[in-house]
Amino acid sequence: MIRKMAPSDRELYLNMTREFYHSDAVLHPVDESFIQNTFDEMMRSEDYVLGYILEYDGTPAGYAQLSKTFSQEVGGLVVLVEELYVSPQYRSKGLGREFFKFLEDGPARDARRLRLEVTGSNTRAIALYERMGFTKLDYIQMVKDRI
Repeated sequence: MIRKMAPSDRELYLNMTREFYHSDAVLHPVDESFIQNTFDEMMRSEDYVLGYILEYDGTPAGYAQLSKTFSQEVGGLVVLVEELYVSPQYRSKGLGREFFKFLEDGPARDARRLRLEVTGSNTRAIALYERMGFTKLDYIQMVKDRI
C-alpha cells in the first residue's frame, strides 16, 4: 500500500530519511534541518513537494518524495522522484515497481516526463529503472548552492 504522508508520520519520515542519507544511495548526508524543512513543506501544501509512505503488510517499509517542475524541453509537467527509499528488509518485494505504477496512475498521471537521479554505484536501482523504461540523459548536472 502507498499512502500520502500525514503529520503523524514525522518521526517515521525523519528516521527513514536519516537511514537513506547514510546509505550508498546518496553522495553525502544532508543537514537535519533540511530534512525537517522538507517534511514541513510536504505538510503545508502540494505546490512543490509531495511525500508518500510505502507499506508492506501494513508496516511502514519506505518512503518516496516527489517534486514538480515545468520543462520546455518536454512541453509540460515533469515529476521528479527526489527520493525513493525502501528499508533493507523490504527490498526485492516489488515495492519500487508498485510505487512507480502508483505514480504513473496517480500523482504523475498528467506529467510529460518522470525524472530521477541515481548514484552510479546503485546498480540494483539502475537495473530496476531501466526495466521500467527509464533512460539516461547525457547531461552534466551543475549546481550552485546558496545555503
